[in-house]
Amino acid sequence: MTFLHVNEPDEVQAKQYVNSVFETVQKRNPNEEEFHQAVKEILDSLVPVIAKQPKYMKAGILERLVEPERLIMFRVPWVDDQGQVRVNRGYRVQFNSAIGPYKGGLRFHPSVNASIIKFLGFEQILKNSLTGLPIGGGKGGSDFDPKEKSDDEVMRFTQSFMTELCKYIGPDADVPAGDIGVGAREIGFLFGQYKRIQGGNQAGVLTGKGIAYGGSLARPEATGYGTVYFVNEMLQAQNLTLNGSTVVVSGSGNVAIYAIQKAAQLGATVVACSDSNGYVYDPTGINYETVQRLKEVERKRISEYVNEHPNATYHEGCQNIWSIPCDIALPCATQNEIDEDAAKLLVKNGVKAVAEGANMPSTLAAIDVFLENGILFGPAKAANAGGVAVSALEMSQNSMRLAWTFEEVDEKLHQIMINIYKSSAEAAETYGYPGNLVVGANIAGFIKVADAMLAHGVI
Repeated sequence: MTFLHVNEPDEVQAKQYVNSVFETVQKRNPNEEEFHQAVKEILDSLVPVIAKQPKYMKAGILERLVEPERLIMFRVPWVDDQGQVRVNRGYRVQFNSAIGPYKGGLRFHPSVNASIIKFLGFEQILKNSLTGLPIGGGKGGSDFDPKEKSDDEVMRFTQSFMTELCKYIGPDADVPAGDIGVGAREIGFLFGQYKRIQGGNQAGVLTGKGIAYGGSLARPEATGYGTVYFVNEMLQAQNLTLNGSTVVVSGSGNVAIYAIQKAAQLGATVVACSDSNGYVYDPTGINYETVQRLKEVERKRISEYVNEHPNATYHEGCQNIWSIPCDIALPCATQNEIDEDAAKLLVKNGVKAVAEGANMPSTLAAIDVFLENGILFGPAKAANAGGVAVSALEMSQNSMRLAWTFEEVDEKLHQIMINIYKSSAEAAETYGYPGNLVVGANIAGFIKVADAMLAHGVI
């Protein structure tokens, strides 16, 4: 992926340095494609920073940044409803704590492996930095699949998972949250087991909790709302608006549901959403309440949507959702869901803006297509930072034994997303890439973490 115009000798040297760091990452982490992708995207955009501020190269900041402070892998044995013993793998990567305790979600999905967890944790470092809040980068999860599991099976698995994880986390050390496959049910079971083992009521050890036991209002909505707030800032900077726009949202989980709701509140028409089997197209506008009930309450497939909305049609294969013409695309499902061909199709069909609600949903080639064609592009670490931002606000409420209103949290979230856009745009401008929010977000997030690492010495 190419962001850089290598003209000056110092930039040539910086580019060579960055390439050498990436080559070391590849050698030390063979066959970890997702981690390589995340590292390359970030390191390439840091060349102008290294060129202007060689202190980071002298102090080996990049070499330290790409190496996790700690990677934990553990066995998770549990018993299914038939009495059969099952074994899954659990992971927690504690990537960087320079600016605060490790913070990042837990993902329960069959695709989870060390590469996935490391790419997510690495991205989380800069994402958390961008929020302006004192939280470091971490991530975790398991290859356990909660789909079609009974509540009792999920409880037995999560209790076994937390029995090991609790040794490494705490309110001032590492604070996990939810991610794909880890919703309110799973967080409740995890928190209950943590309390059972550690004693007391350390509410700040997990975020995304239920309101009744220390959760924050507006936390379920935060990532989806924040993505739309970020899109709105991108559009307004170009004298464009969400009002009257046609939007396609991939996914139908927590992020997608509330992105659909907020986009509609701001006057857009969301015409499609998806799950792993296929997508629904509703030209009259997707009803977020139906999607929320089907997916979060009834745990059904998105295909059931058409039974209640006669204007909607269901299509097998979720990838084809990007063939629908739209003004704004919000990929909110999973990594690498938009490849180069899908990006070209979106451009051909007139897309004006793309913002990543999921983590790394666009391939490097797809991002190049968007940037080369002047499409407004909000990278994940900036556009979907609303979730972790409100998680940090939940931590603050737990520490102060307070509970803010929905409106108070939403107002803080909105301002954080405005600030993330501004800091990303300003960094891009300062380092010679105006309008390139990929470069801008990476640089803005990196400088805060790098300066903290410099202040701490070589550790």
